[in-house]
Amino acid sequence: MPCPGCGRSSFYAWLEAEEARQERERADEALAHEITVIHLASKGAYGVPRVHAELRRLGRTINRKRVERIMRERRITGVTRRKRRSLTRPDRKARPAPDLIGRDFTAARPGTRLVGDITYLPTREGWLYLACWLDLATREVVGYAMADHHRASLVVDALRMAHGRGDLEPGCIMHSDRASEYTSAEFQAEISRLGLRQSTGRTGSCFDNAAAESFWAVLKEEIGIRLWPDRATARAEAFAFIETFYNRRRLRKHPLFGYLTPHETRQRFRNDQVLAA
Repeated sequence: MPCPGCGRSSFYAWLEAEEARQERERADEALAHEITVIHLASKGAYGVPRVHAELRRLGRTINRKRVERIMRERRITGVTRRKRRSLTRPDRKARPAPDLIGRDFTAARPGTRLVGDITYLPTREGWLYLACWLDLATREVVGYAMADHHRASLVVDALRMAHGRGDLEPGCIMHSDRASEYTSAEFQAEISRLGLRQSTGRTGSCFDNAAAESFWAVLKEEIGIRLWPDRATARAEAFAFIETFYNRRRLRKHPLFGYLTPHETRQRFRNDQVLAA
């Protein structure tokens, strides 16, 4: 509030300035959201120059210093290009698994064809990595795991969950990209132990795993992209989104059954099997 005894004109000048400040804050929050989307889409690689360039490509006339300030305030930084050791090394003796999906992201019934991938959520403690397995018949997330690393054990944990609750058939196809986590000896051994078949797309082609990429886009758009205060908070919100909203409440138009949630789609398949029997 302005100081006591100030004139009416001073009060209205203060009030107008306060409204302008609030408007600038709202504009900064909206821009910060756009910057975060661009930064995450680049897998954390973009710094100020390329974020600013991408904003201009999208038709946004933004001062570069403003972009720099917002990224600095929210601790959004790009990747420093330097040589470093990979957290997970692929088995050099293993041949890449063939592509058994061929960009056909459909399945006749649950438990026969799944797609998997890894993404990450930004927190003030560092990245929280999330690995998921999506059933192509229902688009239900049947397996997932979260950790502060993206070593092979992360995708193995998600795989075991999918096998335990996804009613996977023997020989079920597990499709992913060729990231080192999925080409590791640890992951391939688990695939073999569970009696499943591994499938991988080509290196550097997001279209070969488009169904998984589409799920990440849904998660990041609907959960709200932001910087979480810690990994525990991000973990809780990711869990709630997958289990409470996405699998059980979010409607999706199935080509046969119409608008159903992923969980309802699975139940519909089960009911049809019972009737057929």
